[in-house]
Parts: sequence; C-alpha cells; structure tokens
Amino acid sequence: MRPQPNRQLTVPDPLTVLGIETSCDETAAGVVRRHGDGRVEVMSSIVLSQVKDHAPFGGVVPEIAARAHVEAIDAVIRAAMTEADLGFGDLDGVAATAGPGLVGGVMVGLSAGKAIALARGLPLIAVNHLEGHALSARLAADVAYPYLLLLISGGHCQLLDVEGVGRCTRLGSTIDDAAGEAFDKIAKALGLGYPGGPALEKLAVGGDASRFPLPRMLLGRAGCDFSFSGLKTAAARLAETVTDETDRRDLAAAVQGAIARQLAERSERAMRIYAEGHGGDRRFVVAGGVAANSEVRRVLEGVAAAHGFSFTAPPLDYCTDNAAMIALAGAERLALGLVDGLDAVARPRWPLDEEAALNRPTHVPGRKGAKA
Repeated sequence: MRPQPNRQLTVPDPLTVLGIETSCDETAAGVVRRHGDGRVEVMSSIVLSQVKDHAPFGGVVPEIAARAHVEAIDAVIRAAMTEADLGFGDLDGVAATAGPGLVGGVMVGLSAGKAIALARGLPLIAVNHLEGHALSARLAADVAYPYLLLLISGGHCQLLDVEGVGRCTRLGSTIDDAAGEAFDKIAKALGLGYPGGPALEKLAVGGDASRFPLPRMLLGRAGCDFSFSGLKTAAARLAETVTDETDRRDLAAAVQGAIARQLAERSERAMRIYAEGHGGDRRFVVAGGVAANSEVRRVLEGVAAAHGFSFTAPPLDYCTDNAAMIALAGAERLALGLVDGLDAVARPRWPLDEEAALNRPTHVPGRKGAKA
C-alpha cells in the first residue's frame, strides 16, 4: 500500500530534493528543485557506471553490483551535493529508489537515504524506479498530465496511461523479455560485448534491415502486450551463421527494425484505446534506456504524428538510469504530502499498476508474479 498524504506536513515552495538510485548497475545521486508552478531545475546529476566491473561476465552480476554500490555511494552523494552547491541543511526531502530492481543494490541506496533523512530530520520518499522513468520527460519539458507512456528498458517494457503521480493504468506489458533485454542478448550473440544495445545500434548503421526475415510476434493476439523472446531466439540463431561484417551489419539492422516495429504496432493500439478515454489530450511519452535508440525514436515519433499525438522523450542522459528522475518523483510526491517511514522496505518487484499486476498478471503461474 502507498502511504497516505501527511496533512500536517508543511510543504515549502520550491522543493529541493536529493535523489538516490541504485537499482541496477549505476550508482547515482542528483538534486532537483521543483517550483510550485511546475518548473523543474536539475541542480546536479551524478552517475557512476559499473560497466567495466560487469563487462567480463557479459551482463550484470547482482553481488558485484551491490558491493560496488556500497563502495561508491558516499562519494557519489557528496559529488551531487557539491555540484548542486548545497548542504544537507538546504534539502527539503530525500528520495531513494526502493524497487523494483536487484534487491541488494536497492538496499544500499535506500539505506543511505534513510540515514540522511534520520540524521537531518528530513522526510523520506521511497520511490518506485519505474515512476522515476515515467516522470523523466518532465525533467526537461513541460509535459502535463495525462499522457500515454511507453516505458522501454533492459528490464521493463510496458504501455501506461499516466494520469498523475501514483496514478498509472497498465495498457500492455511484455509477456516474456523486455526490448532492452532482447537488444543486449542479441548483441552478445553477435559478439558485441556488454552493454549490447548501444553497440548493436552502432553496428546497424548502413545495414539492410530487410535482408534477414525475423518473426513478428503476437500478430493475432488482441491487446497491447509485447513479446520479444521469439525474436531474440531467431536472431541469436542467425548470429551463429553470419560470417562477415556485412552480414553482421544487416542482421543488426534487421533486429533493430523488428524491435522498433513491434513497439510501434503495440503503441498504435494503445493510442487508439487512450484516445477513446482522453479525447484531445493526446500526449505520447517514451522513456527508459531503449528510448535512447535513434531508430526507435524515429519510428515512434512517426507513429505519434500519424495518430495526432505530441511526442516527448527525455534527453539521452535521462533515458538511462539516473537519480534526477528519482529526485523529481520524490519532489512530486512530497508536494502532495506523500512520505514514507524509516521502515520502508526494498522491493525486488513493484508494479506501477498493482491492481492490474494482481488481477491480470502477464506471466504464467509458477513464477513470482509480474516483473513490472
């Protein structure tokens, strides 16, 4: 259950909030100032990547990630405060990712946030990492509620009707792999290393996307759900047969095009559903790490224009995991009096639409519930 608004809490204007993000393999801290008129200032955003730590393993190793967060968290927070030119006494609240993610890493950042909140007598806001992504476009643009959100990253792929803070309705989600996961694993099959998504995008430049036929998943299935498992398997098998650089480039282009096509097809369906409920409020926001892919952006921007939607995506620095988005989500919640106690728990799984995850799970029985 989300906390109830604290009616006794005095909320200043503007609000200055420190955000902490440690859900995967970036240790991040940032400070955001939110004004009462909706203006947002990103005063600092520090992101320390662990790519070199995980590259030898071809992916994120949870224990290595958690240890790296422990070693780096103090210095990263200090750097964020220094860049913002603020002391802890200048803060109005502390926001920390409380899930979903690798729970060992989440615990590190959440514990740091609790320690600062306790020591300085500040409100704590336990933020859903996905809500951070959902609001990330508002870091650099005046995006009013409501809007249709496509959240695409390494661990998540879903379409959401975002009506306000804490008010997200799931329209569709992946039933197996996320788009970013497909990018990374196909890149690994092509020998591109980790992280694979940016490397595959680079390889795809100049490639013939029509040369290799790849499956189009869920074509006969109603709704807005995604599936990338079949595409991932087919492309990985093709990767074993390609021999020269031209073959590799064409396959990379085909993969990128197939992923963009499915994202576009499902987004079109969601736009029709969304338009029925919201009339003229046609805003389409794309967020998450895969939103940094230029081909994906190009295709989705075209879909939005064709259906009369505005298109907004965060600047590239705010597409991938960062703490500025966590600070903003915390500030938005703090402005509504939504704060958490020091007993807030780290959650490996935490859907934005908890009712849909409970009543309409996208994953088969026997697993530990929906990823997102």
